[in-house]
Amino acid sequence: MADAPGAPPLRTATDAPADPLRTATEGPADPLRTATEGPADPLRTATEGPADPLRTAAELRALSRAPDERRAVVMTMGALHEGHATLIRAARDRVGPRGQVVVTVFVNPLQFGAGEDLDRYPRTLEADLRTAQEAGADAVFAPAADEVYPGGEPQVRISAGPMGERLEGAHRPGHFDGMLTVVAKLLHLTAPDLALYGQKDAQQLALIRRMVRDLNFPVEIVGVETVREADGLALSSRNRYLSAADRAAALGLSRALFAAREAAPLGPAAVRKAARGVLDSRQSGLDGHRSGLDGHHGVLDGSHSGPVGRGARGGAADDCGAHDGAADNRGARDGIPGNRGAHDGTLEERGTPDGPASAAPPLVLDYLALVDPADFTEVPDDHTGDAVLAVAAKAGTTRLIDNIPLEFGAER
Repeated sequence: MADAPGAPPLRTATDAPADPLRTATEGPADPLRTATEGPADPLRTATEGPADPLRTAAELRALSRAPDERRAVVMTMGALHEGHATLIRAARDRVGPRGQVVVTVFVNPLQFGAGEDLDRYPRTLEADLRTAQEAGADAVFAPAADEVYPGGEPQVRISAGPMGERLEGAHRPGHFDGMLTVVAKLLHLTAPDLALYGQKDAQQLALIRRMVRDLNFPVEIVGVETVREADGLALSSRNRYLSAADRAAALGLSRALFAAREAAPLGPAAVRKAARGVLDSRQSGLDGHRSGLDGHHGVLDGSHSGPVGRGARGGAADDCGAHDGAADNRGARDGIPGNRGAHDGTLEERGTPDGPASAAPPLVLDYLALVDPADFTEVPDDHTGDAVLAVAAKAGTTRLIDNIPLEFGAER
């Protein structure tokens, strides 16, 4: 999907005096927060500890940059981990040593639906500042809710449209509307040349790209490959909620995706079959939820491998943010902005990692879907070109998402 064209006139050197981000009339920038200060900037000197975050739009506007200096933004909901650090390092690589990297930390209330506990979301700003600094950020923008939404909940919001009602949107109605609304606001406030989001939150990334294209945002959207732990589990703040038995079950997600990738040369049907085979074996221990028999949990036969309608409901949220990027809702976060939550389900852990396979906590599948990355509709078995295999499931009480990009050739 094509990104928006280059920067508008407000980002040219000739218009710099009129731009509040660049004007000298607002006084010198805070030396803790400028990108041009070099080694003296504590955001680039790990030994000096974390710098104070920017808290207001006015402070953000006062953040100086040269007319030819590119700015990248990485949007998060905090609880930063190595996945976020990878995004920050990628941003630094893209803008170079003279460019500017801004990290946003904002727990967006619009992304939390009924039963999703906004107050429980982890807030670890001091640690986040250190992580951002060590990864190469120049500034951290961590506003309060009334700074982002000064009039309370906004009456005018971005609609994700039909694409936002599929898969994750079907399980969390309205979530993507809230995500896109805050991403749009943060793009306006930070005025970046490029914004980076994790591929782990593939639907979020696709929707942001679509919004930027459809609404002519002057910013380049960059997707960054999913970061995985040594055992293959996708990095997520929610992983901290997994017991040892839950984690053993959760590995079925990445193993299903890797099996699908091996089958990709044989086409979409083989990909679905390979992934289903792994997930079916992981679900076999769950009473009452045999694979293929439940429209909300379990793998469905045919091209639709999971519920995609508006009425299908899953448990908790997943990781957007970016995973993690700007959007994630329930509990610990990963992303896009991404990583939504953990403890929102009701299933009890069964067995221990050392017990019999039938006693181990199974995966409870929300969906497995092979989709077109442009609109997240299911692809047919004769599809050629790019696709994304996306999966969401609960391991114990923790809901996880994962995906893998695939490409199918015209000849197999």
